[in-house]
Amino acid sequence: MKVIKLKVSEENDLISYLVKHSSLAKNKIKSLVKYQKITLNHKLVTKLPIMVKVNDEIVIDLTITEEVPFTIIYEDKDILVINKKAGLLTVSTDKEHDTLAHQVRMYANKHHFKAFIINRIDRETSGIVMFAKSDKVKKQYQDNWNTLAIKRGYIALVYGEMHKDGVIDNYLREENNTFVHSAPQGKRAITYYHILKKNKKYTLLDIDIKTGRKNQIRVHLSELGYPIVGDAKYGHDTTSKRMALHNYILIVKHPITLKEQVFEAPYQHDFDHLFKD
Repeated sequence: MKVIKLKVSEENDLISYLVKHSSLAKNKIKSLVKYQKITLNHKLVTKLPIMVKVNDEIVIDLTITEEVPFTIIYEDKDILVINKKAGLLTVSTDKEHDTLAHQVRMYANKHHFKAFIINRIDRETSGIVMFAKSDKVKKQYQDNWNTLAIKRGYIALVYGEMHKDGVIDNYLREENNTFVHSAPQGKRAITYYHILKKNKKYTLLDIDIKTGRKNQIRVHLSELGYPIVGDAKYGHDTTSKRMALHNYILIVKHPITLKEQVFEAPYQHDFDHLFKD
């Protein structure tokens, strides 16, 4: 077991002191507290912030840790926000159970809470997915999602050179629980798109959706004549390792306080090499 023992030489808050007097980064310290790996004067540190005083004794157990197969963006007593990898199904089906929801529930079981999914994104899409820690909180968000979700921002790389920003406002209908297309009998779908960069072959778009229909962005861009790179379903592209669609920002209002909550999973600039001169 690897252990760090420190005797405090100056009064400070715990994180600031450890950042200054050890090789540990702030996020690492928070993780160690979360998994109850730090003691102060022989008592577990279970919450932050906490002050330390001269001659206090700090013991840190570095044999942490739980490896989780997803990236946590934010967590509190009510919600858990995840950055989902591309290619991972969000929720289980009759044929497939290795999903983000399953992984999160395994994590939740270890930490003694339940997990209820609030929003979903396609298997091929990466980005932000919210979970509630109670059915009550889930319903508070889901029952008012269209008004609470004030921004759902995506980055998409499409084939073709687009020339101006625009909005797609039509109706989408799903056929046989598989394929979505424009149809007067469908549900209204609104997609705004803004050009970030382009060349003769590709355009990188910043997208804001005002509705959350199944496959909405993929269908809208494909039917506009600019299919997403890597979209085998609506663009017939099987050459890319992943579909170039990423949910990079979600801004929602808290269902009770109506305070804005901003969650970000930054775009990693995976496709910038395609725009080099």
